[in-house]
Amino acid sequence: MPWEWRELLEVAAALGLIAGLGLGGLALLRARRDQRRAEEKLRRASGAFMELLAERFDEWGLTAAERDVALFAIKGMSTAEIAGLRSTSEGTVKAQTAAIYRKAGVSGRSQLLSLFIEDLMRDDGAIRPMTGAGGLSAK
Repeated sequence: MPWEWRELLEVAAALGLIAGLGLGGLALLRARRDQRRAEEKLRRASGAFMELLAERFDEWGLTAAERDVALFAIKGMSTAEIAGLRSTSEGTVKAQTAAIYRKAGVSGRSQLLSLFIEDLMRDDGAIRPMTGAGGLSAK
């Protein structure tokens, strides 16, 4: 192979490496931008969920203690864990959860959580209107 062809091949390979480096940098910048957007959406969704919780807790007339217990229950903590965190007895936590379920019009933790999931999954972005004690609307 003549040296001219070999030189041309090496120049082409070097240009290909430089182009690959540039494209890789662009891909990295786009990935970082997408990550920032996703983090912002997650932050907004988290804020929206907390606003939704506060709104529903207000509508149900929960006390400060019931709000704490409801939040812990929604996070998936057990009665014993909630009692330990709040420095109260399990019986107190059970009474508070019963009051929360009664005020929300649900029979248990899974139904309580499903009320919030329903609101967050609505296609139109609107919060489901409350009807009756439990807020379960006819669809």
